[in-house]
Amino acid sequence: MSTVTPFHIAIPVHNLAECRTFYRDVLNCEEGRSSDHWVDFNLFGHQLVIHYKPKSNKENLHHNPVDGHDVPVPHYGVVLPWDVFQQFAETLKTKGIKFVIEPYIRFEGLVGEQATMFFLDPAGNALEFKSFKDMSQLFAK
Repeated sequence: MSTVTPFHIAIPVHNLAECRTFYRDVLNCEEGRSSDHWVDFNLFGHQLVIHYKPKSNKENLHHNPVDGHDVPVPHYGVVLPWDVFQQFAETLKTKGIKFVIEPYIRFEGLVGEQATMFFLDPAGNALEFKSFKDMSQLFAK
């Protein structure tokens, strides 16, 4: 795998203060620049920006069946090293995160074995964090 450069993603939130607290205090993201309408965060070395957007009555999340789970779409997240994923999952549990899909292992003992978990931020944005037992299998078929 070549060297990975940081990605940038900007997501809408209807309560900037609540989401700022969530990303900073629950996910332990270092806060960067900000204004009255947006906040930058360091999400495991990647640039996440939360942007204020008024709340809509429209439901944005769709779900697709994967391995007997209803995976929320759209979602975003980071692929973490195996031990970091395990520690992060435990931290989230102790902080009372309500998981959409509890941390579990997919493809155990097979090509692409991975740990994954899904949860929502206070604005309803779906996050998936995952890890591969063997990172060289990230794109394995």
